[in-house]
Amino acid sequence: MKSILITNATIINENTRKISDIYIKNGRIDQISKNLSHIEADTIIDASNKYIIPGMIDDQVHFREPGLTDKADIRSESLAGVIGGTTTYMDMPNNKPPIITNEGLDKKFQVAKNRSFANYSFYLGATNDNIEEIKNTSKRACGVKVFMGASTGNMLVDNLQSLENIFLHCPKLIATHCESSPIIDKNFKAAKEKYGDNIPLEMHTEIRSRECCIESSTLAVNLAKNFGSRLHVLHLTTKDEIDFFSNSDNVSGKSITAEVCIHHMLYSKKDYATKKGFIKCNPSIKEESDRLALIEAVKNNNIDVIATDHAPHLISEKTAEKYEDIPAGLPVIQHSLRACLEFYHNGIFSLEQIIEKICHNPAICYNVKDRGFVREGYWADLVLIDFLNEGQIDEMQVMHKCGWSAFSDVPFRTNVLMTIVSGNIAYKDNQIPEQPYGLELEFNN
Repeated sequence: MKSILITNATIINENTRKISDIYIKNGRIDQISKNLSHIEADTIIDASNKYIIPGMIDDQVHFREPGLTDKADIRSESLAGVIGGTTTYMDMPNNKPPIITNEGLDKKFQVAKNRSFANYSFYLGATNDNIEEIKNTSKRACGVKVFMGASTGNMLVDNLQSLENIFLHCPKLIATHCESSPIIDKNFKAAKEKYGDNIPLEMHTEIRSRECCIESSTLAVNLAKNFGSRLHVLHLTTKDEIDFFSNSDNVSGKSITAEVCIHHMLYSKKDYATKKGFIKCNPSIKEESDRLALIEAVKNNNIDVIATDHAPHLISEKTAEKYEDIPAGLPVIQHSLRACLEFYHNGIFSLEQIIEKICHNPAICYNVKDRGFVREGYWADLVLIDFLNEGQIDEMQVMHKCGWSAFSDVPFRTNVLMTIVSGNIAYKDNQIPEQPYGLELEFNN
């Protein structure tokens, strides 16, 4: 590995800002000090008047491999992520075939080896009847994903005894998608009876309703409390669910944590009028009051992590005529870091808050070893950015394999100048990288 010396950088890390040099050796941050210019390095980067932050850790993505590689794959989506400043991701198990055995999980890790531009880990998926696999979840897995609502394949876990067994016996973090399928089915049937084949898109908010989220997340939180489980509830969407979660800023002391996705803080039901099927997602975007409440919950630490739920679909699918034919999900990872930083530019979150929610807290929640912070001895997963006075549309081609990004029309006020992954310069100066440097994550437990 080549050594790297970064000089005069404004480092944003652990709620502080300081101007310092960073020396990277053998993939890790060897020294952080103000006076390292005497050190010889293979590459020297002058970061004067620019910012160094830890790379984004995205705890929820769908890279579609195996099985749906016409939409995305590990190589294409990790490449897009690195270009945008995401250095680590955790990929979901609802593939074809679904990743519901440890053997399947190992095969997926093998696929990613030497093909992923960003660091990676994968979830084992839960079903109603794979409790023995869950009891023996591989230490390589970032967690166990439980779809407590409608999902693809046989991954819906809707049997209470199965859920109790999972929450009792799972040795890793349990990440849940919380929606109640019976409520969704009832709401869809009512919409179908009323509208026939012409269900309006905005009805998605009523079909995947707040009630279906609240009922399911209530169950998940109660199960976690009853069995002492480590629970992480993904993509909250309603103001009603926020009080289920502690507002302590000590994430490492929480056994129950929560996540919000960027698009649920950007869009509400009214945006279907202009964004149409491109913002159809599960759980659905809700009311404007919910959107604003989610933002406040990030500020107040009820919500610990900001992620993407990056979920590529083809444009032809997202523009289907019938509501039920439009798949749910948004591809965003190439622009997710910059989309988060727009909340800073708009005076909503501080830079330090954003870094906490997209870098530090995901590392803490998942017990990721030696990543997520700018610390001596840690892997060098770093992003060099600068700020613009006015927003600019990203002119680089969208690298998502599906060919589009939900945020590609946003005039961003942040430039990603360089991304360093595991001590290697993985992206620089708008040049599409060719060499993947992503490594499999290690965990502290």
